[in-house]
Amino acid sequence: MANPKPGDFVEVITTEEKITGTLLQSPELDKNIIILKLSSGYNIGIDEKKIKKISVTQPAPKAAPEKEKPAAAPKASSMLPKISILHTGGTIASKVDYRTGGVVAKFTPEEILAMFPELKGLAAIDSRLIRNMWSEDMRFAHYNVMAKEVAKEAAGGADGVIITHGTDALHYSAAALAFALENVGIPVILVGSQRSSDRGSTDSALNLVAAAYFITHSDFAGVAICMHENLSDNAALILPPLKSRKMHTSRRDAFRPINVPAIARVDPEQGTVSFLSEKHAKKNKRSPVKLRLFNEALKIGILKTHPNMYAAEVAAYTRFDGLVLEGYALGHAPINAIDEHTGEHKKILAALAALAKKIPVAMASQCIYGRLQMNVYSTARDLQAAGIVGNLSDMTPETTFIKLAWLLSNYKKSEVKELITRNLRGEITERTEPNSFLI
Repeated sequence: MANPKPGDFVEVITTEEKITGTLLQSPELDKNIIILKLSSGYNIGIDEKKIKKISVTQPAPKAAPEKEKPAAAPKASSMLPKISILHTGGTIASKVDYRTGGVVAKFTPEEILAMFPELKGLAAIDSRLIRNMWSEDMRFAHYNVMAKEVAKEAAGGADGVIITHGTDALHYSAAALAFALENVGIPVILVGSQRSSDRGSTDSALNLVAAAYFITHSDFAGVAICMHENLSDNAALILPPLKSRKMHTSRRDAFRPINVPAIARVDPEQGTVSFLSEKHAKKNKRSPVKLRLFNEALKIGILKTHPNMYAAEVAAYTRFDGLVLEGYALGHAPINAIDEHTGEHKKILAALAALAKKIPVAMASQCIYGRLQMNVYSTARDLQAAGIVGNLSDMTPETTFIKLAWLLSNYKKSEVKELITRNLRGEITERTEPNSFLI
């Protein structure tokens, strides 16, 4: 065929290699670039000048005629549990449009059941869009939107809520909801997908179905994350919302528990839910959710300590409401003037002390795993004397950030410094077990 069209599967012979893939629409700003979607799911751009030959090996499938209304969802048994799926964006409920290379959102119950038919026998599904955004664009206001919508679903009789969410900042949102939803008596599971639903390597089906299976086959209540356990498609992990983190840019098992085991392992195909943690809150639908929301106007910063640091970096947060200082190891920062090259370090300590008199400054470790021990070395002792709080915390920097914002939203500033190191929702463990590293 002389004129390949978007959607055709083509073979491209360039001056360097032979490439096969699905032809996508070229970008508006550069019509001289040919875009192919490879079998791996990734896109590649090829300069037309390098193309010797392009031929169609399989024409694009004919699009099915659009219907005025989607087909009605099959009637679910009134005996099935009710699960509400709230969508905030991300790729989990989307398919790739091979004409443009973008994703097409599918949010109605009918579309969700068509994409994930395994859900039909598990629950009566209600699905709706509450936002459509990238997770990196989340702000405190969006945490409040999600919390209010969860409370609405719980009050309406839902047996569980699934929130589909972009993966980049999913662990921030999970932590925020764990603090904002007090006494929630149903499971609220955040689910993401590293790869779109129609890719061979997608993780969306297992993650979503495992979340639904966990809701309908366990007594768990509270907020959690559901993502792949490993690179295979045989199980997903239910992860603690305040002790988990995205640890890889693209792997399907990118989310790992930090300093604690996962809550449970779910294998929907084998029909198993195996709890890995000793205790968890139990379902109680009669428990009314109390909302403790975020002050959307707060300014909370994260400052990472690093070599060649300057006091001006600390001073930049003077007009903020709180700061997380992401320190070295046990809770250290460059504050020691030990030779002719470290005079700036005295200024850094002075700047931190001045800032800590105005706003809460909470320490978190760059190491991710382990616990702050700010009484071991003189550096951290001097930081505590300057007003930096956080000793003995094993929270991740992200959870520290969310907790500081939530505390400042719900408590007097005078109470925050004491509460930041008190375990309120499972964010701080009493002791770090030796086998909790890289599990």
